[in-house]
Amino acid sequence: MALSEDDVRNVLKTVLFPGLNRDILAIGFVKDLRVEGGDVAFRLEMSADAQHASNIIKAECEKKLLPLLTPHRLSIQVDLVPRVVGRAPVPAPTPVDAAAQARLAQIRFKVAVASGKGGVGKSTVTANLAVALVRLGYKVGLMDLDIYGPSQQMMMGIDEKPFVSTEDSLLQPQVRHGVRVATLGALMDVDQPAVWRGPMVMKAVEQLLTGVRWGLLDFLIADLPPGTGDVQLTLSQKTSLSGALIVTTPQDVALVDARKGLAMFQKVGVRVLGLVENMASYVCPACGHVDHPFKHGGGRTTAEKLGIPFLGEIPLHPRIVEGGDSGVPIVELEPDSAAARAFVAAARAVASAVRAERSP
Repeated sequence: MALSEDDVRNVLKTVLFPGLNRDILAIGFVKDLRVEGGDVAFRLEMSADAQHASNIIKAECEKKLLPLLTPHRLSIQVDLVPRVVGRAPVPAPTPVDAAAQARLAQIRFKVAVASGKGGVGKSTVTANLAVALVRLGYKVGLMDLDIYGPSQQMMMGIDEKPFVSTEDSLLQPQVRHGVRVATLGALMDVDQPAVWRGPMVMKAVEQLLTGVRWGLLDFLIADLPPGTGDVQLTLSQKTSLSGALIVTTPQDVALVDARKGLAMFQKVGVRVLGLVENMASYVCPACGHVDHPFKHGGGRTTAEKLGIPFLGEIPLHPRIVEGGDSGVPIVELEPDSAAARAFVAAARAVASAVRAERSP
């Protein structure tokens, strides 16, 4: 017996928006529902910044309705419309042109480094991870997408403006410690704030991703701003990420926000490669005593609960800070130190994770 319109609506009420407890009918995504002769058709009208969620929802609708319709047909049309804030529409990211796609195709793996909150040392981990990957023999690029507080120009020792080609307007990355770096911090005055709304942030992400002559790379590492906002969404829409790395510290408040970062990547269909616990311990240089000023073991426990790999603990050490301030990351400054070895171990784990994902 063919389904009625009420039957179809009852099924659609069981399809929830990813991460929410509201169904797609209650939110108002389902439009123009038609049930004719057993065939079912409707539109999913969603915001353009929810493209990944729309793919998940469409697949869930098909999974639940198709077995009930055989041999009748199901047609689902997805319409993505600009998100409206007040009266001003926020445009969807523009499609990546063929030339930009060709440049991005030269990059094997694109990895985002994120944190749920600020102050956990995410940029320090990113810089050292990039240098560690170089030491492992990879060609590496570092893209500083921390739009409101770019710091990679300082951490990587960049103090001059980058070169921009007059022929194609592409920015030439600045090479430091074997890493090709592109950061807005090198384009702006030190005291100039980025007081930007969503569309400008989206354009900046696009420029750093597709407007840079990255060349052949094994890894492009993206240093994301804290939280779960426009930068994260735009990057996931603009390119296919190989995975994301979550940086946290042992405190409970940081771990709570780390879980939010994980949930955000899951919503947009990005695989989380693992979690790194920064500032995990302090070793007294005089006596060798190990202390844990911010608790201990929270990162590993959280990773186990969330079902993601734990990629290691980075110790708290003054030389890490000195290296970042001087533009020479600890992996380059003191490659034989315990901190440098921890970063290299994390880099090796990331490389292994993305290679495993590519394997048949």
